[in-house]
Amino acid sequence: MHFFTLFSLAQAVTAAPLIVPRGVDESESKFIVVMKTNAVSKTVQSTVARIASNTDYTYSNLFNGFSASLTKSELKDLLNNPNKNAPWGLARISNKLAGKDHTAYTYDKSAGEGTCTYVLDTGIEVEHPEFEGRARFVQNFVDNADLDANGHGTHIAGTIGSKTYGVAKKTQLFAVKVLNEYTAGQTSGILAGMDFIVEDAATRKCPRGIVVNMSVSVASSPAINAAARYIVKSGYFLAVAAGNDDTDASHVSPSNEPMACTVGATAQIDTRALFSNYGVSVDVFAPGVDIKSTSMTTPHVTGLAAYLLGLKDIKASELCNLIASMSLKDVIKGIPENTVNLLIQNGEAKNTSLTVRSDLTAVAGLGIGWVAGGCFKGV
Repeated sequence: MHFFTLFSLAQAVTAAPLIVPRGVDESESKFIVVMKTNAVSKTVQSTVARIASNTDYTYSNLFNGFSASLTKSELKDLLNNPNKNAPWGLARISNKLAGKDHTAYTYDKSAGEGTCTYVLDTGIEVEHPEFEGRARFVQNFVDNADLDANGHGTHIAGTIGSKTYGVAKKTQLFAVKVLNEYTAGQTSGILAGMDFIVEDAATRKCPRGIVVNMSVSVASSPAINAAARYIVKSGYFLAVAAGNDDTDASHVSPSNEPMACTVGATAQIDTRALFSNYGVSVDVFAPGVDIKSTSMTTPHVTGLAAYLLGLKDIKASELCNLIASMSLKDVIKGIPENTVNLLIQNGEAKNTSLTVRSDLTAVAGLGIGWVAGGCFKGV
């Protein structure tokens, strides 16, 4: 029996939604808070004093910030603090230039409204307030627990469509659970999930279109690739991860399926992530370092696809080419031969200005990650 394994995860502070798992009292939830890089120590200390009475640690060397237990009111106050940055991945896809002077995420207010997004993963914590009631659990091919016991699927959904951290902040999110709490799943279950999506999508009211995120991988498989083609031929966009082995993505499914939109990873300084796969199978690159895998790169593209469907009358089969055509060209360093040099953009970038059109919204998120049981958990 073949088993899928999830791409490896590491700490992912700056891109995570605020994860409060079931069974945990919100008043006792711990968070790691990352302030702006230019926030002085005095500012951090005043923020701590004003908001968090039970701070565990204050950080000043690796980054400016602190860890603390926060109540809902303290968290709300913190999110209104001016010394906060948009997650770098969001900022990067709406700015032509990288760096500390380009930290806002600018987007059209449509924000993917009218679209639906399927997340084929470990599930989604659907009651999380970041999803504003737009997330639901639709099918489970792993166990009898309709929840996300790992956090990976919730993180993916957060990058796609959470209100603070999402690329498409108004898309509907559907969880199809095919991986267990250890991020493993059988090939038969993955195929069942892919088959289910096509059947279920036909029953949904998604007037602007449907997109699918698949951040799992297996050695090259004709069956998985056939299922990927089936999704796309049925009229839905499919984004898949290139993989994290620093090797040719053509050896991995479904990233080597030409009809899928295959995504590689970049770092904040616009270099190819050292772990990212490459080669002719890769269609575009998206932010992935400090998010720590192409698992978390892929939802930037899935979210962008939903965002563009909300803006434009376009067929899902044309979306990957559109995303590639809108991308920044030849800005990524360290790209191997026979690999595209395309970094995704949402079309709202300004050269050096952060001026926002009246019909656009600029958002600055805050890097916060949930700390469970005294240990940091990458989400």
